[in-house]
Amino acid sequence: MKKIALVADSTCDLNKEEIEKYNVHILPLKIVYKDREYTDRVDITPQEVYDNMKIEVPTTSLPSMEEIESLFIKLKKEGYTHIIAVTISSGLSGTNNSIRLVSEKHPDLTYEIFDSKALSLGAGAIVMECGQMIEEGKDFEYIVKQLPIIRDKIKIFYVLDTLKYLMKGGRIGKVSGSIGQLLNLKPIISIDKEGIYYTYTKVRGRKKSINKLYEIVKETVEDKAGKVWILHGGAKDEAQELYEKIKNIPNAIISGLSDISPVAGVHTGPGLIGITIMEK
Repeated sequence: MKKIALVADSTCDLNKEEIEKYNVHILPLKIVYKDREYTDRVDITPQEVYDNMKIEVPTTSLPSMEEIESLFIKLKKEGYTHIIAVTISSGLSGTNNSIRLVSEKHPDLTYEIFDSKALSLGAGAIVMECGQMIEEGKDFEYIVKQLPIIRDKIKIFYVLDTLKYLMKGGRIGKVSGSIGQLLNLKPIISIDKEGIYYTYTKVRGRKKSINKLYEIVKETVEDKAGKVWILHGGAKDEAQELYEKIKNIPNAIISGLSDISPVAGVHTGPGLIGITIMEK
């Protein structure tokens, strides 16, 4: 009997109910300060990260090789024969590569280490679709073939209050920053086919940039329905306001409103508003 385990990292931003529903095994990343370390979404919240940023901006680290190895051993003991791991974009993190290196030590397992080329619920949406297929009894080979098709239906867009944390963390990708900051130009950031950030467009001012996210949803689901998730990093009121507007768009199926992981918050700083759209 084949038994498929579903693995994801903590940046996928699934909530507790979704993780339990699809039996997702989460590998948490770390938030690292000079004198202490926290486990993403376990013993630190995004708000605690933002509140401490005036004192110290932490760094982040991947799940350790030992943690990944322990998970693989545990899954084998539980009778799993196949593993599907969906990770944050390899263009933004080394998590995918770390899991791949560990998986190669387990030739007795059949595995797929899938690069979401996304983060947050861009990856989380793939995880949930994968979980649904496992639940329906679809076989491993079928699910693996579907993953890139699902990935191509997903789009991510977000705005930040400032680009300084993205620049500090070296995650700026193809997003141009410094001159725009002076002119109050807010880039609408997306992720390209290589899984790297780029500037989708630029809008002057915070209010217009959030309104642009609304327009993107409206345009994307104009001809066919799409699931929409709204995310924020320390900007709950603005995210709620955007949620109220989007839920009135025909064809927009609101699937969630939540905050991003603490690890993501380290690199974006407070003030992120984001949307994930998955075309039906």
